[in-house]
Amino acid sequence: MREPTALCRTSFTCDWTYDVFLSFRGVDTRKSFTGNLYNSLCQKGIQTFIDEGLNRGEEIMPALGQAIRESRIFIAVFSENYASSTHCLNELVTIMECLEERGGRLFWPVFYGVDPSQVRYQSGSYAEALENHENDDKVMKWREALSRAANMAGWHFQHGSQSESKFINKIVKEVSKRINRSLLHVADNPVGLESPVLQVTSLLGQGSEEGVSMVGIYGTGGIGKSSIARAVCNLLAFQFEGLCFLSNIRERANNHDLAQLQETLLAETLGEKDIKVGDVNRGIPIIKKRLHGKKILLILDDVDKVKQLKVLAGGRDWFGSGSKVIITTRDKHLLCTHGVVKSYEVKELNDEKALELFSWHAFRSNKIDPGYAHVSKRAISYAHGLPLALEVIGSHLFGKSLHVWTSALDKYERIIHKEIHETLKVSYDNLEEEEKGIFLDIACFFNSFEIGNVKEMLNLHGFHAENGIQVLTDKSLMKIDGNGCVRMHDLIQDMGREIVRQESSEPGRRSRLWFNQDIVHVLEENTGTDAIEVIVLDLSKDKKVQWSGKAFSQMKNLKILIIRNAHFTRGPKNLPNSLRVLYWSGYPSPSLPSNFNPKNLVILSLPESCLKSFKSLKVFESLSSLDFEGCKFLTELPSLSGVPNLTILSLNNCTDLIRIHSSVGFLDKLKLLRAQGCTQLEILVPFIYLTSLETLDLRDCSRLKRFPEVLRMMENIREVYLDHTNIDELPFSIGNFVGLRQLFLRDCQRLNQLPSTIHILPQLEIFTAYGCGCRGYRFRLPEEEVEKVAMWLEISNLCFLGTFIGR
Repeated sequence: MREPTALCRTSFTCDWTYDVFLSFRGVDTRKSFTGNLYNSLCQKGIQTFIDEGLNRGEEIMPALGQAIRESRIFIAVFSENYASSTHCLNELVTIMECLEERGGRLFWPVFYGVDPSQVRYQSGSYAEALENHENDDKVMKWREALSRAANMAGWHFQHGSQSESKFINKIVKEVSKRINRSLLHVADNPVGLESPVLQVTSLLGQGSEEGVSMVGIYGTGGIGKSSIARAVCNLLAFQFEGLCFLSNIRERANNHDLAQLQETLLAETLGEKDIKVGDVNRGIPIIKKRLHGKKILLILDDVDKVKQLKVLAGGRDWFGSGSKVIITTRDKHLLCTHGVVKSYEVKELNDEKALELFSWHAFRSNKIDPGYAHVSKRAISYAHGLPLALEVIGSHLFGKSLHVWTSALDKYERIIHKEIHETLKVSYDNLEEEEKGIFLDIACFFNSFEIGNVKEMLNLHGFHAENGIQVLTDKSLMKIDGNGCVRMHDLIQDMGREIVRQESSEPGRRSRLWFNQDIVHVLEENTGTDAIEVIVLDLSKDKKVQWSGKAFSQMKNLKILIIRNAHFTRGPKNLPNSLRVLYWSGYPSPSLPSNFNPKNLVILSLPESCLKSFKSLKVFESLSSLDFEGCKFLTELPSLSGVPNLTILSLNNCTDLIRIHSSVGFLDKLKLLRAQGCTQLEILVPFIYLTSLETLDLRDCSRLKRFPEVLRMMENIREVYLDHTNIDELPFSIGNFVGLRQLFLRDCQRLNQLPSTIHILPQLEIFTAYGCGCRGYRFRLPEEEVEKVAMWLEISNLCFLGTFIGR
């Protein structure tokens, strides 16, 4: 089946021009069967199209094509001479194409005085008629259309076997049953629904009568899932023997027994009243028994528990062939758990559609008032394509002055609108406690951050990040984009921040602080409490924090403290011992507080700070990352033997650093050691044996004269950067760098010789040493590698470049 390619809005808002379109051979049945059928349909108030033309040509007239497009049920009366009319055949082809391309239609064949096999296989009078048309290039299309039409369920009338009037009444009754179903209100302004409805109907396999189709529609709250489901229901409703739309299942399941939902399902699909099942375990076999042979359309709206699916649509064998089941939910994982393979994620509206929807609510028109154009764009930006927000904000602003619009948007950007907040908060309320904490951390601090960094911060806060992030993703509360960054909808982020804001009217009694004004207030007024777990402050450097330094004394549960760009009048007199992350750019004191017991500290980062001395004590046993980058007053790095778990040490641009304690050469978990631009450093350490080290970076250490002796083999080393150093030789023991892949010695002008052990390093791929003093040094390369090496050569100012590829 070809995918539907177009859809009129009227087809799911139920504004059809015709309920029924009759296709027939006029000379056969106009004044008999078809005329009587037409009159009976009209008497029942069924809008029916009948072609009154007696002398039609072969081609479909524009008005006739439009009538076909605007009809929802097609009845083709296949009589003895139907195929002799090319006009009828072309009309049938157009109907079949409309069924495929537009969806939401129903076709019934009526075999009037002919056997269905004659139409299906083009035998008898149909064979003779098509032989007469054999020279027409449309014959293959006509044959295909006849075969398809005859394979669809319909009626067979044989003269003398039954009363024609009773036969017509049977058709009229079935048409009335289908079109008189209570249809659903989709939306006041169904903007942007056409494409989603098409895609969902395509996933359902519209037109397929084999098996039972289950399709999930998922997305965040207020995104339009239920509107799409209602539109699909209206589009397809009359094609099924039974129909049930169970709305707000999450809320109804909380307030009522699931057995009541089972009873509603049975009552609506069977058209019976007062069905009782007693309890869910009795209801399951009753549903399976009563609906097993019935073709139904079932919509389960706003499902949030797998159990709800198990008792209402436990399996595809519950319903008759051709049945369709649609499930809307905020939880993608719930669909997977129930074995729903086909699903559609509802996306935010693009700017064009968002502006149209907003206009209908804010101006009661699809046109923006030119005087409100700029502020309307601001509202669109705020809503970020969320239909709920566009409708709520637009309706609230309708009829109000430009000044009120501006004031209202100022408020919403600070505090999310209550109605939007409550709708979005439903997803948060369904989370476990730890998942709620992860959600609040991302909403308050880490939206748009790289996923690896987010996981690290969440783990350090004490959460199980991997599982929690998956849950939030499944529940449509966040995504991970193609660049590996966390993406949370702006309004979902606002909802999370509002939850934290509502913890207390006093910022110092909230769990998380991200708003600069609140943080400065807490620090300057000493109003912090043990409720605070995370603080992230990012001020401009010219903003001063006038504080006493005592503000952290009451923050007994502070785990993450991140301060960027702020200027403090003094350093802290104390820091919480609960800290796991301390990042303080421009830290104002020469040392950490003497009473600070950093037993839990995992990350210590004090870039561009006033730090002069650092005491390494046993209490730093949890420390994994130490960053003193740009600490221009730091002259010495003391023993780090009390920091056994250190994996990252960064000393870049510590321009006064003279001495590094020899213990740094024996940190067996250290993976990264950086000391770029330490211009006073003459020796790193005398000896190294760093079993986990992967990268050693000493670029631009212009006074560095000596490279450490490598005591034993280091298998994990990958990169060594010694560019622009003052090294005059490398030790023979560099041959112990057995894992080394890249060695850079650019512009090491005092380097006069290279040890022979470099030549035998088994993993070395890139070795660059141009601009150094070791002229004439050569490697003997196999002849077949010469061309590969030549591709790496840089001729300009080249003294030496050796490259090994793919050893």
